[in-house]
Amino acid sequence: MKRHLFLFLSLLVLLLFAQPALAYLQTGEPAPDFALVDAAGKTVRLSDYRGRVVVLKLATTWCPTCKEQSEEIESVAEALNAGKVVVLDVFLQDTQEMVDAYLPKQNKVDTFVSVLDDGQVRDAYNVYLIPRLLLVDRQQKVRRDGGLMPGSDLKKQIQSLLEETADPAAAKAPGN
Repeated sequence: MKRHLFLFLSLLVLLLFAQPALAYLQTGEPAPDFALVDAAGKTVRLSDYRGRVVVLKLATTWCPTCKEQSEEIESVAEALNAGKVVVLDVFLQDTQEMVDAYLPKQNKVDTFVSVLDDGQVRDAYNVYLIPRLLLVDRQQKVRRDGGLMPGSDLKKQIQSLLEETADPAAAKAPGN
């Protein structure tokens, strides 16, 4: 009986800890598209940014680690701006008033877009933990999906994505 209880508890612990890891998208997998409305009432889709590198941050205004991730992103704003990288901040479980109070008056990233999730991003991306930072390449493929990322690592990975050609066929062409 004790052995069965031990096995059951071990399996339960394994499932509890494995669930968030299963929620992440695999590298190379297409990033699920979504259509959300920004503060100005404009519909914003991830697919609007096809052909550009996107930093997709899934977060809330009340999460201290989410704020830390925002600071890490802003610390490399110069590199993001130079590469014309889009930072798409999707706020989960927040109101527009909360987001307006949270966001700095002057964001350092030129192409910064914030939207409120209506549940479609939470469901499509299986969000269990925040912050969640994804790097999406020009072909809308996930290149990184995980938690908090230091600015120095973000800068390196963004530079690598920017150096890749927008047309994978061109990279394989003779002479390249």
